[in-house]
Amino acid sequence: MTTGQRPFIVPVFLPHAGCPHRCVFCDQAAITGQKASLTAADLRDHVFRYLQYRGENRGHAQIAFYGGNFLGLERELLAQMLQAASACVGQGLIQGIRFSTRPDTITEETLDLLKDYPVTTVEVGVQSMNDRVLENARRGHTAEQSTAALSLLKQAGYKTGAQLMTGLPGDDGRASIETAETVAALKPDSARIYPTLVIAGSPLARQYRQGAYAPQSLDAAVAMAKSMCLALENRGVTVIRMGLQPSDELADSATLLAGPYHPAFGHLVRSEILFDRVSSLIAHRHISPGADLTLAVHPSQTSTLRGQKNTNLNRLKQAFGLQSIQILEDPTLAKDQITCH
Repeated sequence: MTTGQRPFIVPVFLPHAGCPHRCVFCDQAAITGQKASLTAADLRDHVFRYLQYRGENRGHAQIAFYGGNFLGLERELLAQMLQAASACVGQGLIQGIRFSTRPDTITEETLDLLKDYPVTTVEVGVQSMNDRVLENARRGHTAEQSTAALSLLKQAGYKTGAQLMTGLPGDDGRASIETAETVAALKPDSARIYPTLVIAGSPLARQYRQGAYAPQSLDAAVAMAKSMCLALENRGVTVIRMGLQPSDELADSATLLAGPYHPAFGHLVRSEILFDRVSSLIAHRHISPGADLTLAVHPSQTSTLRGQKNTNLNRLKQAFGLQSIQILEDPTLAKDQITCH
């Protein structure tokens, strides 16, 4: 895989499979639009269908088991899934297997079951590192178990990911920031950040209807995700996704009752990060009001810098009294580099 290329993910959703109980925020069938789990017998055809959409600029392909608690599957089913996925690797269709699982399923015993399979990455459903928040969310595990899980995975040589949430019941915001900082210190290879949504059919939906839970606003969720993202990436942890994958189900008000859903949530967060960086840059350069400003960025960052409907450019002009702002695309710049003149 060429450096910088993102892997091509073939997602395999296993709604609630292997889950010992229901977390308050969860209804995987509603989130994914998939009612039943894919069987091991259907896995090869599923991979073939997805590979038809693989772009030339994508890296190696991986099967990713999501939506359930992978290591919580019954041992026979777990072996069937791993064997079917391994066969796809052996045939050269894909190059690795990744999955997400609960931290309390990661033990020396379960990791021993994986050693003969081409598993490359394990993502841990951390969600929060605050035990009170975890209890409110009915996660059924502790923060210490997440710490232990990431440590065991690293010792076993796997790449690790941590899935975090903001806006969970009982989280006033401080717990989210502390979670990001604590996880960053554990140094997983990657992280995902999801705002809590109120999904019809979830236990949280009942709390919401009773007035016992108030979801974050979109602006608050974006601001919190921004702080969490920076806490992680400043410590070398790559944030590979923010916000749920858009779907017809999440666009349906009968499914999504409330909460900070946006189909481009991650883009909103990244735009806010760039707005802050450019604001600091302009202030440091002491650019006079009424000036014409040119910002140079890598072409891949142009849309993010502009913000939706040029929101960032309009905010910058207003904040600093600028006459105009032009964006110059410069492919020689690093993706995280911005110059101002």
